[in-house]
Amino acid sequence: MSKRYTAEFKRDAIALVRSSPHQNVTEIARELGVSPEGLRGWVKQAKIDRGERPSGALTSDERDELRRLRRELAEVKKANEILVKAAAFFVKEIVK
Repeated sequence: MSKRYTAEFKRDAIALVRSSPHQNVTEIARELGVSPEGLRGWVKQAKIDRGERPSGALTSDERDELRRLRRELAEVKKANEILVKAAAFFVKEIVK
């Protein structure tokens, strides 16, 4: 079961990694009680958000927007499906 950490906790953990070049991420993660891979992911995403990673990687804001747009697209598709079915129903009624 995964835990949810606050944005402040993540920000502080990332700052600790950046300010501790003598410690590796695994050691810091162990001290904080988080998954080393999770902490690595936070650090990687922070680098992307600061523009320090290769182009093509999505920033956190872009990821949030993509998630929102995917949800919105699913809703529009569902509404369109309902409208198509309703139109077919009314065509049958008119033809009778």
